[in-house]
Amino acid sequence: MKIEEKFEGVFFIGGRLATRNLVENFKVHGERLAEIGGVQYRYWDPYRSKLAVAIIKGMKQMPIKEGCRVLYLGAAAGVTPSFISDILGRKGVVYCVEFAPRSMRDLLYVCEKRSNMLPLLADARKTEEYAKEVGKVDVIYEDVAQPDQEGIMISNARQFLRKGGYAMLAIKSQSVDVTKKPSEVYESMLEKLKKHFEILEQYELSPFDKDHLFVLMRYRG
Repeated sequence: MKIEEKFEGVFFIGGRLATRNLVENFKVHGERLAEIGGVQYRYWDPYRSKLAVAIIKGMKQMPIKEGCRVLYLGAAAGVTPSFISDILGRKGVVYCVEFAPRSMRDLLYVCEKRSNMLPLLADARKTEEYAKEVGKVDVIYEDVAQPDQEGIMISNARQFLRKGGYAMLAIKSQSVDVTKKPSEVYESMLEKLKKHFEILEQYELSPFDKDHLFVLMRYRG
């Protein structure tokens, strides 16, 4: 089967997105595994991960690399963080911030199996709740259903993101203002973000995720 390396640690196998499985035979959400050349891969379902959609849509840069420190806001049950975990390898770390206790129970199970995932039960709007555990990071990834999504990103970048570091934000327009068109919400949020970040790439995530825009940015500091 043909394997193409799209980014460091990210592959297309027979046209389907995949990562090397950091924890052999462990599945996070029932995903398919494949053994090729003595290496086990996990198929990365775009219907379960906005980052996967952005890659499939043609994302040109991938700041998440082996050994990076990543702050993930809105980790939920840990699906996308687990694929980031695969990419980072054992020398990297992904700090998984999640507010909902029910999601945290599922996330804890994943983190117990993956030593480079650190679960943090906290509110992403209150950086002081996890400041002692995190420190400076290379990348912030945000996927939260809050009206002040850009404010959450900006406050976390000020606290944790190194100058020149990268930010990835999945804007959920319906969580911001249901009375406005998604395009209007995106434009308003991007204008606020441009004061702090250089906008590098942006992708609408339909048909996988309706009314979502994925944005890749570089922090000016």
